[in-house]
Amino acid sequence: MNLFEYTYDLVRQIPDGMISSYGAIAKALGDKVASRAVGHMMNQNPDADTMPCYKIIYSNGQIGGFGLGLDDKIRRLNDVNISVEKGKIIDFDKLFFNNFKTEYPLKKLREEQINLSKNVKLVDDFKRIKTVAGIDVSYPKNEFDAACGACVVMDYKTKEIIEEKTIYWETNFPYISTYLFYREFPVIRELFNILKSEPTIFMFDGNGILHPFHFGLASQAGVTLDIPSIGVAKNLLYGDIKNNDVFIKGKKCGFTFYSSKRLKRPVYVSPGHKISFETTKKIVKDFSKYKIPEPLRQAHLLAKKTLQES
Repeated sequence: MNLFEYTYDLVRQIPDGMISSYGAIAKALGDKVASRAVGHMMNQNPDADTMPCYKIIYSNGQIGGFGLGLDDKIRRLNDVNISVEKGKIIDFDKLFFNNFKTEYPLKKLREEQINLSKNVKLVDDFKRIKTVAGIDVSYPKNEFDAACGACVVMDYKTKEIIEEKTIYWETNFPYISTYLFYREFPVIRELFNILKSEPTIFMFDGNGILHPFHFGLASQAGVTLDIPSIGVAKNLLYGDIKNNDVFIKGKKCGFTFYSSKRLKRPVYVSPGHKISFETTKKIVKDFSKYKIPEPLRQAHLLAKKTLQES
């Protein structure tokens, strides 16, 4: 779905003379965790005349930022009879609007995640590892420009690159923590469909079961495409580290991995689907020449290079 347009349509519901907040819009989308993403989408708004993002402020009444400058935001608010004093809305409580007509799309996506997560299998569902593919997506500064997705397939034994694919894809879903699948899967699906080879394992720049709902990007892509998958994340999204393993509510969901003793920070690895913890660790170790396992590192370099050359 196009979450940008859905969000902009919510903002258009705010009557003149009233305001709302980033948090209220996030709740209307179905999850308060999207508040920061709402701010990002307001900043990316291509036309403040047709989509009144200036009506969105902080929940404490502070007017917040504006891409065209604060003076312009205040002018636009004044034009619809909203007064501002010392950077704060006068009579904020009386002017606050949150009666949105909405289908709560993020709530529906979360329900979908939870239902599909029951299909995750943490056992090796393949006979022999022949090839491993890494998939990475790089984004332009302007969200409305096409993102670049790259897939690099490497031979497991020789570590040679045997296939490379890149595509451009329009971004219509912002980054929202724990919803990365919905931002990147359209790109992943297209890359998967144009591959000539059939990789045994796929690595994704994101989490597998190391996720608050045990269903991160690598797990959800694995289940959706019915492929063995591994998640490799640069930052810890959730969980507690004990003896290099990562636990969520007492359950082991991933592990930290250092390719070298010189590294100060690890990557956070977790099985996605159709693969065991043991095999996940072996594959990551076998491909870890640098901090990031080589299939993912090569995909990242290819995506960045392609995007810069466009």
